[in-house]
Amino acid sequence: MVERKLLVLFGSQTGTAQDTAERIGREAKRRHFQCRVEALDSYDVANLINELLVVFVCATTGQGDPPDNMKMFWRFLFRKNLPPGSLCQLDYAVLGLGDSSYPKPDAVVDPWLLALWDKILTLYPLPSGLEIISPDVCLPPKYTLHYLAEDSPHPDGGLLQPTAPRAVPSELHPFAAQLLSNQRVTAESHFQDVRLIEFDVTGSGITFSAGDVVMIQPQNCPEDVEQFCQLLRLDPDRRFVLKPTEPGTSLPALLPQPCSIRHLVTHYLDISCVPRRSFFELLSYFSTNELEREKLQEFSSAQGQEELYSYCNRPRRTTLEALWDFPHTTCAIPPEYLLDLIPRIRPRAFSIASSMLAHPDRIQILVAVVRYKTRLSKPRRGLCSTWLASLNPEQGDVRVPLWVKKGGMKFPADPDTPVIMIGPGTGVAPFRAAIQERVAQGRRGNCLFFGCRQKSKDFYCQAEWEELVTKGFLTLFTAFSRDQEEKVYVQHRIQENRRLVWELLSSGSAHVYLAGNAKQMPAAVAEALQSVLQLEGGLSPSEAEEHLTALERSQRFQSETWS
Repeated sequence: MVERKLLVLFGSQTGTAQDTAERIGREAKRRHFQCRVEALDSYDVANLINELLVVFVCATTGQGDPPDNMKMFWRFLFRKNLPPGSLCQLDYAVLGLGDSSYPKPDAVVDPWLLALWDKILTLYPLPSGLEIISPDVCLPPKYTLHYLAEDSPHPDGGLLQPTAPRAVPSELHPFAAQLLSNQRVTAESHFQDVRLIEFDVTGSGITFSAGDVVMIQPQNCPEDVEQFCQLLRLDPDRRFVLKPTEPGTSLPALLPQPCSIRHLVTHYLDISCVPRRSFFELLSYFSTNELEREKLQEFSSAQGQEELYSYCNRPRRTTLEALWDFPHTTCAIPPEYLLDLIPRIRPRAFSIASSMLAHPDRIQILVAVVRYKTRLSKPRRGLCSTWLASLNPEQGDVRVPLWVKKGGMKFPADPDTPVIMIGPGTGVAPFRAAIQERVAQGRRGNCLFFGCRQKSKDFYCQAEWEELVTKGFLTLFTAFSRDQEEKVYVQHRIQENRRLVWELLSSGSAHVYLAGNAKQMPAAVAEALQSVLQLEGGLSPSEAEEHLTALERSQRFQSETWS
């Protein structure tokens, strides 16, 4: 009898691919497979030669790049020295999901999964006497939760005690950096609150260069934590230990053992994320109320996805708000299912906006506080930016868990290479790091196109730029879109200064960098650069397009955009 083992490996940036991978894991258990679900980079790739059946679920991020948690795996696969037949025993399937800007992958996933199980059960039939576990039966939770007696001793120490020196900080071992300053850099009358925030990373062993990003692990606000505990009738001060239901399942990283309910909800459960289909599916099993159960089952069915999208994704309804809407079900949720029901809080990435050469042992970031309206009465707020904005260094020793990773943008090593940087809004952050670094090294060929709404309200780092212009280190072009009748954007300034841009590109072999919001701006800037190549360089439209693509391929044109 062939061993019925299935491994599901995922590459996920925002959690969609992970959610789908876990769904495949649940469906495998219903078909009596021994199943493990792991991130590609936390799996020891050398073991692939021993696997018989693997399903890969992969998303993309940025400009079609592999997600962070599969980058090492991806590099390994492309090694020249791998023997061509090393995986010939492997049955595998691949599901590609695009990125989180594709709102409805379910339309692809549902039929694909039906076909997958047909194939798999042909190769690995159910053992005789066993049936597929019916969808009406709730699978056991991943962990069991054991409450400690109220009077058990409390070991001191939480997540954010500054830890003893260890290896370089990482996701599993973040550094508790002290917040030094949190300064609003937009006018009080401006609609958007943008902060320049500075952290002290002395003694962390963290090093970085321009273009790198800092990862920050945010937490839920006390009011939301309080509300959640009331809704679920949980005592925030109760302490528990987790035990895996199945041997071989590792415990969640970053959760202390023992742990309090308050710590779990504050630092781990993402109660402000938009819930996914799997959330409603699991919730339906606990429902004691017929009306609520019917609605939950509809949201978790293939036919109900359009309706779920309107309820959840369009208005950006949070998990906490969804729990409010199903009060009878919510108070019946068994606490051990919380970790199956609600994903963990994911770290957020910010471009580092300072250079170690200018500010040793410091990391600065430029944060736009996310706040917008939907049809729900309460404004939507970004979890991490709202939390960061609320921190006040004058109220004592404020600590933020963080670590640094290599960014996508690399700046030229040759000191004579000029750099054209296009960074409207907070997109200017990585260029502030690059300019500080290059100025500290005495490099003069720095050209910055900066755009914002109004010179008097959101011209970030104005004094710093003007001083560098005076000293001859920076050529600066600004576009203040709302300061005149006609809107002026960075792409207009590129076209107006096309002779200089062409000179830098053709004779100075300049590198071009673009960062900022991914809506219309990147396409408009690419168009402006193509028109420079046509008008100044005499290229035809198709040659200009090809030339820009060639610059991208040779890393002379790099962009980092976010939605």
